[in-house]
Amino acid sequence: MKANNIFFRHAAVNACIVPLIAVEGKHLITVEGIGNTENPHPAQERIALFHGSQCGFCTPGIVMSLYALLRNTGGTPDEEQIAESFDGNLCRCTGYKPIIDAANTFSCGRPGGCCRDKKENGTANGCGAESNEDREMDMNKLFSPNGLPLKPYDKGSELIFPPALKSYKLEPLFFGNEKKVWFRPVTKQQLLEIKHTYPDSKIVGGASEIQIEIKMKAMNYNISVYANDIEELKTHRYIPGKGLEFGANISLSTLEHVLEDLVKELGPQRAQIYSAMAEQLKYFAGRQIRNAATPAGNIATASPISDMNPVMVAAETMLTVESIADGVQEISMKDFFIGYRKTKLPSHGVITKIFVPETKPRNEVVRAFKQAKRKDDDIAIVSACLRIVMDDDFKITKARLAYGGVGPFTVASKSTAESLIGQKITAETCKDVLELAIDGLSREFDMPYSVPGGMPTYRKTLVLSFFYKFYNALLEHIGLKDGPEYDQNSLAEVTRGRPEGERDLENPYEQQVVGKSNPHLSAMKQVTGEAIYVDDIPPYHGEAFGVQVMSSKPRARVLSVDTSKALELPGVIGYCDVNDLPNQEANMWGTPAGKEQFFCDGEVYYVGQCIGVIVATDREIAAEAARLVEVEYEEMDAVISVEDAIAKNSFFEYSPRLDKGDLKKAFDEAEYVFEGTVRMGGQEHFYLETQGSLCVPDMEDGEMKIYSSSQNPNETQVTAAQATGVPASRIVARVKRMGGGFGGKESRACQLSSLCAVAAKKFKRPVRMILSRSEDMMTAGQRHPFVMKWKVSLDKNYKFTGIEAYLYANAGWSMDLTKGVIERAVLHSENCYDFPNAMIQGYCCRTSVASNTAFRGFGGPQGMFLAETYIYEISEQLGIDADQLREINYLKPGVSSTPYKQKIDEDFTVPLMAKQVKEQANYDQLRKEVDEFNGKNKWIKRGLAHVPTKFGVSFGATFLNQAGALVHIYHDGSILLTHGGTEMGQGLHTKMAMVCAQELQVPLDNVFISETATNTVANASPTAASASSDLNGMAIKNACDQLNERLAPYREKLGKNATMAELAHAAYFDRVNLSANGFYKTPDIGFVWGDPNPDPVFFYYTQGCAVAVVEVNTLTGDWSSLRTDIKMDIGRPINQAIDYGQIEGAFIQGQGLFTIEESLWLQNGSIFTRGPGAYKIPGFRDIPQIFNISHLNDRPFKHLKTIQRSKGIGEPPLFLGSVAFFAIRDALRYARIQNSAPPLMRGLESPFTTERIRLMTGDKLLERGTVVQKEGEKNFFVTA
Repeated sequence: MKANNIFFRHAAVNACIVPLIAVEGKHLITVEGIGNTENPHPAQERIALFHGSQCGFCTPGIVMSLYALLRNTGGTPDEEQIAESFDGNLCRCTGYKPIIDAANTFSCGRPGGCCRDKKENGTANGCGAESNEDREMDMNKLFSPNGLPLKPYDKGSELIFPPALKSYKLEPLFFGNEKKVWFRPVTKQQLLEIKHTYPDSKIVGGASEIQIEIKMKAMNYNISVYANDIEELKTHRYIPGKGLEFGANISLSTLEHVLEDLVKELGPQRAQIYSAMAEQLKYFAGRQIRNAATPAGNIATASPISDMNPVMVAAETMLTVESIADGVQEISMKDFFIGYRKTKLPSHGVITKIFVPETKPRNEVVRAFKQAKRKDDDIAIVSACLRIVMDDDFKITKARLAYGGVGPFTVASKSTAESLIGQKITAETCKDVLELAIDGLSREFDMPYSVPGGMPTYRKTLVLSFFYKFYNALLEHIGLKDGPEYDQNSLAEVTRGRPEGERDLENPYEQQVVGKSNPHLSAMKQVTGEAIYVDDIPPYHGEAFGVQVMSSKPRARVLSVDTSKALELPGVIGYCDVNDLPNQEANMWGTPAGKEQFFCDGEVYYVGQCIGVIVATDREIAAEAARLVEVEYEEMDAVISVEDAIAKNSFFEYSPRLDKGDLKKAFDEAEYVFEGTVRMGGQEHFYLETQGSLCVPDMEDGEMKIYSSSQNPNETQVTAAQATGVPASRIVARVKRMGGGFGGKESRACQLSSLCAVAAKKFKRPVRMILSRSEDMMTAGQRHPFVMKWKVSLDKNYKFTGIEAYLYANAGWSMDLTKGVIERAVLHSENCYDFPNAMIQGYCCRTSVASNTAFRGFGGPQGMFLAETYIYEISEQLGIDADQLREINYLKPGVSSTPYKQKIDEDFTVPLMAKQVKEQANYDQLRKEVDEFNGKNKWIKRGLAHVPTKFGVSFGATFLNQAGALVHIYHDGSILLTHGGTEMGQGLHTKMAMVCAQELQVPLDNVFISETATNTVANASPTAASASSDLNGMAIKNACDQLNERLAPYREKLGKNATMAELAHAAYFDRVNLSANGFYKTPDIGFVWGDPNPDPVFFYYTQGCAVAVVEVNTLTGDWSSLRTDIKMDIGRPINQAIDYGQIEGAFIQGQGLFTIEESLWLQNGSIFTRGPGAYKIPGFRDIPQIFNISHLNDRPFKHLKTIQRSKGIGEPPLFLGSVAFFAIRDALRYARIQNSAPPLMRGLESPFTTERIRLMTGDKLLERGTVVQKEGEKNFFVTA
């Protein structure tokens, strides 16, 4: 934007990696600075009102990305700009769609958006205005789907650029301490002089690489030089007929725009290299990184998987390197890289300019490629830039084939490139030239099976696939499109449109409060940055910080622990370990089936296990001291994977089993018997707020307050009391909100808070412990990986007669909650299907990884994945459609019972929803379209699938199915509600407040929930199992019933229109108790394992069905979700919008589980995927491009005995995300038939990553790229 002839640019950047020096002299704007709850910015307000904030921890970053875009576009971005602005943001809760819907209210061209964009609504002008004058007045009038008026965006009311900064002159800076110093030069000469004096100093541009190294690898650059305020290094100019020259420290986002403009100016031929650069930059990290990062930083880092360096090498880019000693040098990029992270850049030299030659006017072809696990904001698995120059006879005169991700640095082909020189490409020779190149590349880029980084076959195949794509672009360029060797479809990419879709907003059950789609009660606090999380609590006087000393071995005896160097560090207060517990027994915590240690006691069992805790005055000192603790080990044999555990007979004792009917007879008399094995990987919770706790000891009686990000305040209280040796009544655990949980904070939060409590007690001061992302992913456990073996019998009519299944779960080093997880997996292994005879048994594998734990679904998704796997494999072997097999075998209400002998009643609605969702999606037409598309496309294939789910709602442990609530009515009519559930973004507090308001017949604003605490509701069950609304809602109703009974005389006396203030005031003066303690326990359940005639285990089932269409690039493994339709039975929703948010969020998390998200360990037992760089969750552009959701709303639901006849919704939709897995499977079936590979795919492993997709295609390039495992070779990675 421009003001007073001064140009300003608003850049969204990552707050966690921007050094303080980078914002000196700039206008720093945070989410708190643009609005507040009383007067929110339009961006904040719309995200809140559109239900775009659930846990809220990611929301400030999303708001500021949108804010920067609005400022830079004057408030009128288009939808493509909006989508691009979020490519560096992540959200684990919402499923992204409500955020996109909110942002799109600012865009032009959006359906139903700004009135200026409406084309038809019954009036000539398209906006319903009576006149053009009215139209102009209503230009910015916008409405959300629920009819709420939205604040118009007025760019004139935005923050002004500070006048003082307009005249501010940047000056050189130097500051620091004995550990680190910073220089900030403002001219190139100053930079050269600093580098000459301090050749080992680190030049910092965008700091995106360096700050991550400091945070993740504890690297310390003692002398850092911030060079991003040197304008001489940010220039750019196009030299006609030669190329583009730009300063080394121009931001990547600015360079992106320069390239886009240059492509338009020069045209497609001469700008090929710039098109290639722009395409790579589009998917280079995220927008926030590109806004800060620089070309010089990317080049000098010399990453072997760089997106841009292959382009620079192929283009024969020239670097200008300057130094005081050597003056000006020119270094060609083709010779720049000489080893892993090593270059020809002299230690005293500085890259100042970069020159990229333009493409020749004719006979030159350049293309760039990249394949990653996730399309946006991900590092490359393999990247490439391929360039060929020919003479007028199409004889190759130059070949530059540069690849990243296939060696220790960016490498250019030598032998293959040389063999192509002199080759003439004609219709007659083009096939031979292609074969020459493919053969050469397959030999030149062969790699060992154990290659660092893993994926040898995939990486080698990508080398060949990229060249194949490039070669067809070359054939097209020289006019050989009509030849038999030209393959146009190889140039295609998967469709990636902007998301749209519909929610069924009809709710026939809406009441005075319940049934309305009210926004999340904390949404406005979250979008304005006012919501408080554990680490937002201001420091207490004398507060210290604790950091764990963690095991670096997966299995070992601890011979000695030397803390002397750590304790000598200034600022270190002390160290605590197992010796600081009240007794030996106090070190064992957890459920009776899942006991484990707070501190290691002589042996360690996984990498990351707590040996002790260093306590210091701040977190940086504590972290440094923890690294100084020296531990001596005697290593022992470790077990990492399920397969290893099975081979070594490494199991825990517990092994639940279901028996029903006569299985032997079923198999003996069967017409068909099929069997198989399937593997399902784990999943990292990746809640945006990591585990955290703050313990504040009181001065007497051993009392302590614990502020924790925990789903389980009761267990937090109990374990801390045990660890500190006091009764539980002395400990108050308090939870305001969590930045996500998903089960990961049900038990794992308790260990951290107990360690923190031990330190607080020992040192008699408040102690805070907040895990880094890396620490969290090392220690907190994941979803359990499973290996499952099945055998199913059928009669001649394809009716199931029996199932035998064995489920093996990777429990980790302790049982933790694995007992419940394996039980639920066993209990869900039939999904929606009727088996008259069954034997299903679960096993808990003891391994040397962190204890795996609760995760949304709690074993249910693993069991149902087994079920849908045998549905697809059996139907394919029978030659029938999977839905035909389903329809034959669906459970039947009033007739069927499950393998655990629970009767199926009228609550079972899957067949009805399957019919409805397929009709709504027009399934039969979709299948015809998929068939037609796949018949026309060789490499881009589409797949279609349908998946049902039946999720049992109740805790498997009967005693947990209870809840309490406490309701206070104050005599001003306000109501304080406390219940045993915790708020982690799922909207529980909002729903419970609505229930309370409905029961007490007051407006929702009357009800306030402050927090969840153990001194208000004791002995609460964890917020889990999708049962929290049911349990706490009924407990609240119980309390409200008591209060309503006490207030009934006053309602009769004062009339039906009397306010609660009037009722409470009158009751108070009559000395009526206006507080009530409510309680509820789920009736009719009580399953006991092994009982031949058990009671039900589940109170009811939440069910759903999903249909999905995907598009797969079988050359690369890339894919996209074109469409998903979901139908859910959620009963009568308390808050429909919140339920839809849970459906969307759970579905996308499930889609990630079954496709993108892969946890990997190294052979030494340490987890490799322990940060967002290596572990990928779905991003904004990974959601279905058409995303339609509806719920079953044409039933009375009289059979439901739940609060307001609603159903639990947090976990059940997650398994529907597997529909993407099975749709990809369907697409690959088409590809394999085309490639003459066996179409039957048995034992497919989840997740369906891009690697696994590419390795299942069965084509000739894959055959040429296959790396054979040699004797003694191990894969670089291990999947647990």
